Amino acid sequence: ISYHISIKTGDVPGASSDSKVLIKLYGEKADTKKELLLVSDNDLGNYFERSRIDIFTLDTMDIGKTSTGPCRVINYEVCTVTGDVRNAGTNAKVFLQVYGELANSTTFTVRVKTGDKKNAGTDSNVFIILYGSKDDTDHSEGWFLDWVEVDASCLGLCLKFPCGRWLDKSEDDGAIERVLFPAELQTVTYTPFVPYEITVYTSDVFGAGTDADVFIVLYGADGVSTQQKPLCQSKREQRLFFKRNSINQFIVELEDVGDILEKIRIGHDGSGINSGWHLDQVDIRRLLPNGK
Repeated sequence: ISYHISIKTGDVPGASSDSKVLIKLYGEKADTKKELLLVSDNDLGNYFERSRIDIFTLDTMDIGKTSTGPCRVINYEVCTVTGDVRNAGTNAKVFLQVYGELANSTTFTVRVKTGDKKNAGTDSNVFIILYGSKDDTDHSEGWFLDWVEVDASCLGLCLKFPCGRWLDKSEDDGAIERVLFPAELQTVTYTPFVPYEITVYTSDVFGAGTDADVFIVLYGADGVSTQQKPLCQSKREQRLFFKRNSINQFIVELEDVGDILEKIRIGHDGSGINSGWHLDQVDIRRLLPNGK
């Protein structure tokens, strides 16, 4: 199972970090160990630099099956904002635990944003815990957390969890972790995305494969279309997929274009040494809630 992780470093002086950054995922079946984020998929050189997003892929065990079948994937985008008060930033280990009725998603897209405050960045090992038990973190330094936003596109739901308090042993009540609840008036609902199974067949001719970034757009009736969506989530996947005489299958969450799929647009960005591509065919299925 591949987990795709995006980390955003804040745009403030001193926000970048040269420390080793780790991540740990907890699931229904098993937990991963703390994994170092060593090689960035978007290959931007030094990692965790000011005002930059670093993307990583974590290949590990299946930490928990989904509630509606193997094809049902829920992506949660998490954004944390540090408060704009004196010494609001922290250099301690920051973790997140998400609670829900069904704690069993296996693919997570995580974005972490540090606030606009002097010295708000951290030089510590940063990690996130999803669907896991409490982490006993000691030696914490203060952090003023403003709010956390969790966006689940396939549920059509964006929740905001206000905090506005210190996580600091020497401030407020001395707590270094908070249990946050969503603010109902700030909850945003929208039309949920739906999962599509996209199977791509590359031809069996010389030079048919590509290592470019392949994308797709779906078009339904009455001019309805999806956003342009890359099929690969990392440069590593670009190197592995779309080889000569290969069949590659993807589960992609996109806008619902309806029951009738009139056409698609598929192409690539022309990047890579061998960007030319001979495409044979594309099969697309709109998956039902039970993954069929």
